[in-house]
Amino acid sequence: MQNVDELVAIDVHTHAEISRDGHLSLSPELFGASEKYFKAEGHRQPGIAEMADHYRQRRMAAVVFTVDAEHATGHPRIANEEVAQSCAEHADVLIPFASIDPWKGKAGVREARRLVAEHGVRGFKFHPSIQAFSPNDPMAYPLYEAIEELGVPALFHTGQTGIGAGVPGGGGIRLKYANPMLVDDVAADFPDLRIILAHPSFPWQDEALAVATHKPHVHIDLSGWSPKYFPPQLVHYANSLLQDKVLFGSDYPVITPDRWLSDFERLEIKPHVRPKILKDNAVRLLGLG
Repeated sequence: MQNVDELVAIDVHTHAEISRDGHLSLSPELFGASEKYFKAEGHRQPGIAEMADHYRQRRMAAVVFTVDAEHATGHPRIANEEVAQSCAEHADVLIPFASIDPWKGKAGVREARRLVAEHGVRGFKFHPSIQAFSPNDPMAYPLYEAIEELGVPALFHTGQTGIGAGVPGGGGIRLKYANPMLVDDVAADFPDLRIILAHPSFPWQDEALAVATHKPHVHIDLSGWSPKYFPPQLVHYANSLLQDKVLFGSDYPVITPDRWLSDFERLEIKPHVRPKILKDNAVRLLGLG
């Protein structure tokens, strides 16, 4: 990666939505619901090279991942190897995370170890609602154990999701799996596992704040919402008890870093806390310093 000191910010939450051969990471139905939810109808799915240019022009780095939910959706994932290789081609600004459906069991554990050892993957993304599993299900524990041993973070989607919103039955996606209290069990059972709770966790914001305050290695990323809509208690904790554990994330491409940062400028964040959220906390968590 380029000199970290030269970076303006590190976005810890961006999505690789399309593969090199045009395959989407989720079905068109689920993507369409997400676009409508975020008022981003017709947004382009940029390739990873285009993502790299977008962040390079802004002197930012970005964590990139896809979502593997093959068990629940039947939709083939974008290969983690492709994401990692594409990020390696733009290593000055992109940081590869992987996504492994926890229903893959021992095969998933082997894949996690291989991705870190051979492909330079720096963390793992889970989306319990789409993957249809409870984070504290023992089924997923061998995968967490491997990730903990590998010393890289696990990022969990929490709270409401735009994916499936408005589709009959929500596309079969169950919101209950995204309660941060389910991740609290994971943090208790794997005390050395570094965890990121993704998004303001509506309707469980207080639960997320409690978990992050109580468990030393639990962080919160601020992706998926414009900062002007952040709940007041989240802003208060980001300014105080959790100032070293809150991270900038956009949810690009449905929310751009330009839009997020513009609204963040108007948020009442203490001057000494602002650089922690935008970059410093991520540098420490991701071991970039």
